Amino acid sequence: MTAVADTQASLAEHGAESIAKGSKSFALASLLFGKAMQADVHMLYAWCRHCDDVIDGQTLGGDAPDAGLSKEDMQNRLELLRAQTRMALNGEHTGVPAFDGFMGVAARRGVPEAYPMDLLDGFAHDAEGRTYETLDELMEYCYGVAGVVGVMMAIVMGVDANDNGTLDRACDLGLAFQLTNICRDVVDDAEGGRVYLPRDWLAQADVPGTPEALRDPSNRNAIASVVAKVLAEADRYYASSSQGARRLPLRAAAAVLAARNVYREIGRKVERLGPAAWDRRTVISNPRKLWLAALGVAASGGQAVCLRGRALSPRGDLWTRPARS
Repeated sequence: MTAVADTQASLAEHGAESIAKGSKSFALASLLFGKAMQADVHMLYAWCRHCDDVIDGQTLGGDAPDAGLSKEDMQNRLELLRAQTRMALNGEHTGVPAFDGFMGVAARRGVPEAYPMDLLDGFAHDAEGRTYETLDELMEYCYGVAGVVGVMMAIVMGVDANDNGTLDRACDLGLAFQLTNICRDVVDDAEGGRVYLPRDWLAQADVPGTPEALRDPSNRNAIASVVAKVLAEADRYYASSSQGARRLPLRAAAAVLAARNVYREIGRKVERLGPAAWDRRTVISNPRKLWLAALGVAASGGQAVCLRGRALSPRGDLWTRPARS
């Protein structure tokens, strides 16, 4: 029993270290969870981060993508991730902390197998070097690498795996986060040979949909106009996602709305900076983060008092994730 407890503690510690180094904003928000939920959220994050890093040739998202990897090498890495993930879902230890931690989380929280596989399918887009002609194509990618993470996080926070209405709102938050990331990292991604902005929107702004064009400073004004359109889309998903928080336990709702506020502010700052947004990485100061997180906590309390139990409003024409069981 002691050995099992020690192992579990070490896996939880690995998850906490992963989120602390990989995402300071999410790490801050996760302080609002109860201890058990916090550990599971951290371990789920660690597995997602590990898979992303393996495909990108990064360490906690901090290094430049490994441009020396061939498509065949990336596909081989992806197949290894799939095999290790299936082992974890079957309750088999891999000896890799990210997978062994995820194994326990998936079992405890009842995460359906389809969702982790959706995430790996999303990473396949990067392994294949895909580009995105339209917003709908981009949203499919955003689901695979972030929307489905929101779905799994919601299940870890106690949402029933069959509560599609709430899971759709959790997916919306992941989609909004990813759209924000894409806008913040336009030039960094182009340096790594990747273009995520919709190519039809770039064409309308007279910008070729190539990494070279996105790196060209003379295109900054036009790129900023496209980014503004993408951030306007992100705002629609942020607005939709906020309703789902009322279906979460109070502390989980506080954490989610805190993270939402901080990340939404990153997008707003990118938009305010316009063409200067990519002179350096856009970040939010710690005092501002704390203020935005506090507003999220207050909003969660207001929802608990005024809105809990009220039906969710329709999502309108927002992109909708594929049905999974």
